[in-house]
Amino acid sequence: MSITLANFWGLLGGLLVLAYLANRFSHRTRLPDVVVLLLCGIVLGPGLHWIDAARFPSVIRGVGTLALILILFAAGLELDLRRARRQFAAGTLLAILSYALTMEGVHLFCMYALHMGRMASLLAGAALGCTSGSIVLPLLEQMNLRQELKTTLVIEAAFGDGLGALVVGVLLSLVAGGVTSNMSGSAILGGMVTGFVFRFALAFLIGISAGFLWARLLPKISNHRFWQALTFAAVLIVFSGTHALGGSDLFAVVVFGGTLASLLGPTSFLRELGLELQPIDESSRILSFHTELAFLVRSFFFVLLGAMIQFRGLEEQLIPSLEILIVMLAARLIAVQMSRVVWRGPSRREREVATTLIPRGLITAVLALQAIQAKPTDLMYFPSLTFTLILLTNGLALVATVRAQQVESKEPAEVAP
Repeated sequence: MSITLANFWGLLGGLLVLAYLANRFSHRTRLPDVVVLLLCGIVLGPGLHWIDAARFPSVIRGVGTLALILILFAAGLELDLRRARRQFAAGTLLAILSYALTMEGVHLFCMYALHMGRMASLLAGAALGCTSGSIVLPLLEQMNLRQELKTTLVIEAAFGDGLGALVVGVLLSLVAGGVTSNMSGSAILGGMVTGFVFRFALAFLIGISAGFLWARLLPKISNHRFWQALTFAAVLIVFSGTHALGGSDLFAVVVFGGTLASLLGPTSFLRELGLELQPIDESSRILSFHTELAFLVRSFFFVLLGAMIQFRGLEEQLIPSLEILIVMLAARLIAVQMSRVVWRGPSRREREVATTLIPRGLITAVLALQAIQAKPTDLMYFPSLTFTLILLTNGLALVATVRAQQVESKEPAEVAP
């Protein structure tokens, strides 16, 4: 098929209809719509050869990054830290433990079992270490779980994306600065810790400051047309400005959204000080607008990602993908057990659901593409490995949703040790 401009717009319209149907299908079957979109990309790319994704890799990275910005901002808007403060410690601890253990497990496996270099294996572990909030958050809405547990997993999902982006950004800065695999592990670790603290602190400061400023500005612009587009522009400026200053751009977007959610809520800090604020329901309108944009962009991205997959790579990476999946499950199980000390008494079945709810998605794909750009030779087949793991972990997420149906909201919880 010859892709003319008219054919392209027709194809894009068809993909959006397909994405909508896949989303509705996921609500009925609990199968993540990501799987359907990826499979459609395979059909349109390697199958029918209607899309040649290899012709525009930069476009794929750009579309993926834009979708990630929108999804992370929406995740921040759904994370009102004041209302979730009781589960904040549990969700944050679970996010940090799960990510750190998974990253280190995948790093060691890639270095010793797949014989990758140290930096390449670290990048692989960092990209594959975090769950995808864009998949977890919609799934949690369909799950019959206690509100405390659901809030804990929402906080983990919201922080997981930002944490993965932060660590991968630190590693990419080390690679750009001349760090090689020949350097000692302690030297690399020292550079990672220093870079992590700096990028985290700077992103947090920028996100908080931008959130305060925008919350004060919204009452003056929301009565005019296109104010939501202006908020979108503010999100992009926060992302670009943080990147230019050397902070974690994606994490700053999460903090920006979370600050707005807290300040525009009924228990806002500014409202307690008697300062003028935007009406309370405006935060939900901002969330709706950016969620619609994210749906548009992420649908296009996942189809393109599926179109760039090679069948030969899938065959070669199937066994390593299954082995890495086992590493991920082991790391997740340890993280869930260790974080029980601050959970509000999860039952055995609830811990089982939390252990298997580890889907990889948009954040994984975007970070994998960034890692490949830094180490193209060592990570040649990383797209196929990432694609396979996205399918496998989303299959596990489907199992988690089925098991969650058996967890009654009134089920008595165990006493945490």
